[in-house]
Amino acid sequence: MHDGSQSSQPPAPKASDGLPPGRHGAVSPTPTVPPMPNSAPRRVRIPAIHVDAPLMNLGKGADQELQVPPDNDRDLAGWYTGSATPGARGAAVLAGHVDTMAGPAVFYNLGSLHKGNTVEVARADHRTAVFTIYGIEVYAKESFPTEKVYGATPVPEIRLITCGGGFSRKTHSYTGNVVVYARLTGTK
Repeated sequence: MHDGSQSSQPPAPKASDGLPPGRHGAVSPTPTVPPMPNSAPRRVRIPAIHVDAPLMNLGKGADQELQVPPDNDRDLAGWYTGSATPGARGAAVLAGHVDTMAGPAVFYNLGSLHKGNTVEVARADHRTAVFTIYGIEVYAKESFPTEKVYGATPVPEIRLITCGGGFSRKTHSYTGNVVVYARLTGTK
């Protein structure tokens, strides 16, 4: 989800946009809107940062790590097929590059999002799941909270993941990940 080709760092989330103290990623078990039936996602739209990108399916690699979209298409994000479909009960996981050798990529500006911004996911059933962001965090790679990010949730949620947290010229990789947490608040 990275290669650090940029001379400047991607935007970092503000502390005020982090998860509330004591929050572990899950929301109240009472959904604000009913869960949607399963349907594969086709596009992700994030109006606040001008993202409108197609989605591909992602699985896990031989190392059991989340696969990432190919880096030859900076406008492509992916849906982890081992997670919920966006809008259905549970946490759907979308991943995208922060940058590539060619420049900023689809999720470059995730760190500039704020609580209350929306994420829309167009689905194969011609419906759109609308999520409202309630937290944005940066985690060091060595202490990434796998269960918090990928674990089951009692209501429909989404996680957007990209690299961030600083870039190491020594390892030629980002030192962490930016994770956006959002809950389903509407459908179209």
